[in-house]
Amino acid sequence: MGRKYFLYCMNGETNLQALIKNMQPELQPGEYVFSYVEDLSNINTGKIVALFKEKEAYTIIVEKHVAEEWKLPYQYVAAWITLTIQSSLEAVGLTAAFSTALANTGISCNVVAGYYHDHIFVALQDAEKAMEVLCKMAE
Repeated sequence: MGRKYFLYCMNGETNLQALIKNMQPELQPGEYVFSYVEDLSNINTGKIVALFKEKEAYTIIVEKHVAEEWKLPYQYVAAWITLTIQSSLEAVGLTAAFSTALANTGISCNVVAGYYHDHIFVALQDAEKAMEVLCKMAE
């Protein structure tokens, strides 16, 4: 299973039209915030949604209640939308397509590309409108 599974996992979709048609956006439950920590040694990394090491500190995305429990600073409360199609990290144009569509309706987005899926964070109050825009794109 090991080798076949590895090859299967590496074969994400690269065709832009197929990606858009089949992206199937899914709104995740909860409220999410972007914050930072300088040291991970006292952090329960199991509660972190996303982590990126920058020169200044670790940027983390966590649920809002976790940030409040840990007394972390944040300014932006977001909704999390996952595009459930397995996109290739080599795919060209998907981020540009959906970010342009969202921008055209006044919605800012922050994108995290995972190994299997793309994840979009939009302002909490824009979640439903963003879902409408993304679903309309796929029609």
